[in-house]
Amino acid sequence: MDVKIKLGKRIKELRDVANMSQKDLSYAADLDRSYIASVENGQRNVSIVNIEKIANALNITLKKFFENDEFEDVTRN
Repeated sequence: MDVKIKLGKRIKELRDVANMSQKDLSYAADLDRSYIASVENGQRNVSIVNIEKIANALNITLKKFFENDEFEDVTRN
C-alpha cells in the first residue's frame, strides 16, 4: 500500500478516536481543511513538519502516531 494512503488512513483513524471533525483538526493544526481532506484521501505528499502539527493537534507524540501495524511492513533491500 502507498505510504500516502497509509498516512491518510492513520490520520483519519486518530481523528475519529479523538472525536474531531476535519474542520476541528485543521483549526488545531493550523492547516487548511481541504489540505486535511486531501491528506486523508492519500492525494498529498505530506511533510514531516505537517505530520508533527497534526500529531500535536491530536495530542499525541510522533512515536504514537507511527505505532501502527501499517507502518511495520517496510520492505528492505
